Amino acid sequence: MATRASTPSGSSRPAGETASARNEVARGPGADTASGNLRRGRGRRPAGEVRSDILTAAGALLLTEGMATFTIERVAATAGVSKMTIYKWWPSKGALALDGYFAAVANTLAFPDTGDIEADLVSQLRAFVHLTAGGPAGRVIAELIGQSQTDPDLAAAYREHYSGPRRRLAVDVMERAQRRGQLRADVDPRIVVDQLWGACYHRLLIPDEPITEEFVAGLVSNLMRGLRP
Repeated sequence: MATRASTPSGSSRPAGETASARNEVARGPGADTASGNLRRGRGRRPAGEVRSDILTAAGALLLTEGMATFTIERVAATAGVSKMTIYKWWPSKGALALDGYFAAVANTLAFPDTGDIEADLVSQLRAFVHLTAGGPAGRVIAELIGQSQTDPDLAAAYREHYSGPRRRLAVDVMERAQRRGQLRADVDPRIVVDQLWGACYHRLLIPDEPITEEFVAGLVSNLMRGLRP
């Protein structure tokens, strides 16, 4: 039986990979032609390039197949890196999956700020509808939320890299709208975030009713009646 070394998250990794991981960024990963990956040229690869390749591979696997077949091994093979290289940056499969997911959808979920808060909220929620309704991205984020209930690394990564930053973006947009006089000064933007996105995630996770453009437009319209000065 092969000896295994402990990781910071308590998982185990093959002990023989350590030297390979140290050399990964310096010399560039050699792809395994048997696995179907292209062999990269030798020479130093910037850490940012290696990390980007890993995130691209993770995001593509997630949006194609979901969490059921998502593994560190498959991401490593697809990206042409060693598993130890991945473990340098991500403590668990769930944490990697979350970062890969966000890298894949970040541009889609960019928050607009045109100066019209109602139009911006509708635009942002419509982007969420287009991303999640009936497609692989919706299934993946639902799986990640479910898995985060029993994976502390994933739960921490979800708050730090996904839900926390997205909440701050929404709060910032609403606070600017308050300064423009478009929202009441006594409104707590954090609660509004929960009212809007909480309703969307409720329909995503408990799909008694679909997430549609009509739903989010009505949601924003109803809420704005109580938010305007």
